[in-house]
Amino acid sequence: MAEMETRELEYFLAVAEELHFGRAAERLAIAQPALSKAVRRLEGRLGVRLFDRSSRHVALTPAGEALGREGRHALDAVAAAARAARRAAARETRLRLVMKPGGDADLLSGILAAHARVDGAQQVDILFGGATDRAERVRTGLADVALLYLPFDDAAGLDHETLLVEDRVALLPRNHRLASRERLTLQDLVGETLPRWRGAGWTGAPEGAVPGPEVVDGPEMAQLVRLGRTLALLPRSLAEPSHPDLVCLPVVDAPRSALVIAWAEQDRRPLVAAFVRAAVEAAGTRHRAGGEEE
Repeated sequence: MAEMETRELEYFLAVAEELHFGRAAERLAIAQPALSKAVRRLEGRLGVRLFDRSSRHVALTPAGEALGREGRHALDAVAAAARAARRAAARETRLRLVMKPGGDADLLSGILAAHARVDGAQQVDILFGGATDRAERVRTGLADVALLYLPFDDAAGLDHETLLVEDRVALLPRNHRLASRERLTLQDLVGETLPRWRGAGWTGAPEGAVPGPEVVDGPEMAQLVRLGRTLALLPRSLAEPSHPDLVCLPVVDAPRSALVIAWAEQDRRPLVAAFVRAAVEAAGTRHRAGGEEE
């Protein structure tokens, strides 16, 4: 028989984090006597004292500290196992694609159309993620596939196929000293301020640039560019200016970036493979029709 139940561990962790039975009971939406009884039952089952209690003070014992360190990992593992079970139950019924808003280089409609022509194609749910969390959603099973920009996104633990390779451009305020140029080089950006993406740091910034404000998403970055607080160096498909105060200029010697469709390395489901093939096919058709080169 198991030495503790998941619910008992959840109760223990709530008290361990609050160090107050009343607040923990309120957080768990149960009566305080029931919580105290559950903790005493857990202590009896383990044969250790988890808390030092007095009328005014609750503190973890060494045994409680040890259980607190390992208990959170155990609960997270249980939650991950539950997610995996749900994914397995629904693995051939729908597919979840995560992308940043506007982060498809206008390929998504063609990808969905190509996928819809596949025999037995299932529903595709579109999820929107932030600047840096899309790959992590695939790694943790919260999404099945993602549209990522390399080298900016961290693709560790993921397989991917390239959909589009594109130049990078600089986004500047219209009154910037470089805004009248037709094109720029990386040397032109030496000493200029460039933003840092929250969670990803300064990925893709050229040597000699100055670390600037931390940004969460594209609209926040564009606003800071308009205010003259930073410039931005972005894949072309992410940098079309949407405001008359912004200018977009090619950076002719910047390393090119790639838009990829990514999935977990161990995921060999036919549903995922069919979607990836449709995405590659749609991107190739778009390039041929538009005369674009990779």
